[in-house]
Amino acid sequence: MARLLTPRFALLTAAELSYFTAAGISVYAVPFYVTGPLHGSEAAAGLAFGAFAVSALLLRPVAGRLTDRLGRRPLFVGGAAGAALSFALTALGPDLPALLALRLLLGVAEAAFFVAAFAALVDIAPPDRLGEALSFNSLGLYLGLAFGPPLGEVLAQRSFPAAWLAAAALCVASGVVIAFVGETGAHAEQRSTALIHRPAIGPGIALCAAVAASGGFLAFAALRAQETGMGNASLPLFLYGATVVVARVVFAKVPDRLPPLRLGALALAVIAAGLFLTPVSLLAGSVVLALGVTFSTPAFFAAVFATAQPHQRGAASGTASAFLDVGIGGGPILLGLVATISTSAALAAAGLVAVLGCLWTLRLRH
Repeated sequence: MARLLTPRFALLTAAELSYFTAAGISVYAVPFYVTGPLHGSEAAAGLAFGAFAVSALLLRPVAGRLTDRLGRRPLFVGGAAGAALSFALTALGPDLPALLALRLLLGVAEAAFFVAAFAALVDIAPPDRLGEALSFNSLGLYLGLAFGPPLGEVLAQRSFPAAWLAAAALCVASGVVIAFVGETGAHAEQRSTALIHRPAIGPGIALCAAVAASGGFLAFAALRAQETGMGNASLPLFLYGATVVVARVVFAKVPDRLPPLRLGALALAVIAAGLFLTPVSLLAGSVVLALGVTFSTPAFFAAVFATAQPHQRGAASGTASAFLDVGIGGGPILLGLVATISTSAALAAAGLVAVLGCLWTLRLRH
């Protein structure tokens, strides 16, 4: 069996950990920055939270093409630098329109970073251990989501600029680490010029549903915790991220043993169950939701990359992650409208989105 845990794999994961810890800080800080110093509504918080996905969505296919043509490392480093700039400028105290513009800049950076990250991971991972590689590699993302919000809470209690500058520093560190990974892409004569990888569209729609549902939780869990009188508003986010991390380690080999679409449908059903539970018990719902998320991303990305040749991986990553942007950006924005009724209603609506995604995946599988 080919070796998975190589130095390059470890560096790649470490760079993502640094980047997504910065993202985790913003997950906590953005809603409270908008509803606090900017005196915005919950709907405005949802808009600001998801605005970065608009530019990211538009640029994912372009990033995919550039990743196949120029290589992975230029977009990796450039994405980290762009995110650092966005967070650093946010520390200057923008008003709501300026914050939205900086979130759009963050989306440009995130498109480059994320597409290059997944393409590089598939380059490095043994083909018969791709699901396991996705599970372990995603620890960087979910450790960032687990520890970033509590770090953001501590820093924001001092000042919001301190939180934004810490996020910028973490992005700079990510760019430095990724420079040592080296180039993993195909040779120039093999590189694809495709913008869209069509076989990725079906699994991408299912991935969109999973991410929209979980994105609604990320956007409104801290506000819901505050409404219910929970002393530590970041606790549900920490519990969610920590559960995904532990489950991804314990069940790392499962995605390689089950058909990806069957696993994806089951994951969406569990996500729905967790979200329907959150109005009753926010912490218990966080754990159940996290168990579903544990398998959703490895399942759907495995389905996507099973259809892509090495020189198409950037396009496949760009296409699939565009659906990721629709979910993580559109989900909080639309659910933010429901949140004007109540945050518990928004979380229940997110559960309905997961149910629809499960039905789509079952149809796609057949």
